[in-house]
Amino acid sequence: MRLGLISDIHANQLALEAVLARCGALRVEQLIVLGDLVGYGPDPEAVVQRMMVLAASGALVLMGNHDEAIGRPTANMNDVALAAINWTRPRLSDASRQFLSQLPLTHRRDDMLFVHADASAPGRWNYVTDTASAHASLAATDAQLTVCGHVHQPQLYCYTATAKVIHHQPSMDIAIPLAPQRRWLAVIGAVGQPRDGNPSAGFAVLDTAAREITFKRAPYDTEAAAERVRAAGLPERLAVRLLTGH
Repeated sequence: MRLGLISDIHANQLALEAVLARCGALRVEQLIVLGDLVGYGPDPEAVVQRMMVLAASGALVLMGNHDEAIGRPTANMNDVALAAINWTRPRLSDASRQFLSQLPLTHRRDDMLFVHADASAPGRWNYVTDTASAHASLAATDAQLTVCGHVHQPQLYCYTATAKVIHHQPSMDIAIPLAPQRRWLAVIGAVGQPRDGNPSAGFAVLDTAAREITFKRAPYDTEAAAERVRAAGLPERLAVRLLTGH
């Protein structure tokens, strides 16, 4: 089965539609959405409504920390993130708020675990940014493959038979075999706000039969997306990030 892995849409409708179009062209059979539908971006209601339709058609949608913050004020966000959440709340319908509040933190399927952040404490929203944090996440589950988002930068880690964690920097459009004698942690890049220097929307395709993952990018009109951010009155920093990928 070909799974489309997407995360951190962050209310960026233009980026989302570009990724969905690419997933269709790549014959993706099911979407796995790893959370953070809202926050930062100018299109929260449109994105959540799109996710509701996709979920009704079989997509798996998880909760991210920005999704949780819609219904639960948090002190764990920086000023820009909090300003965007405060802007977002009154722009969501009751149905969208309810949808976000009911999303699960994790999903286990066979030997795969899907989660927004660190698998060892999904609701604490810890970041997996290096081999130490990857080790904590991998040690918390026996899943052969863990897939997460949250970091906005594509990464891949493997856990050897001697409990050593090795970091791989994935290249785009190259299928990476997930050797069964090792366990793996894939960090999916962001759809709506990449932070790895490439502003194109990031996602991945997992072929469960071939046991291969391929990291992908979908170019879209970042200038138009940045203008939407500015027109909404959101912080300028959020517009600049869409243009630079930082």
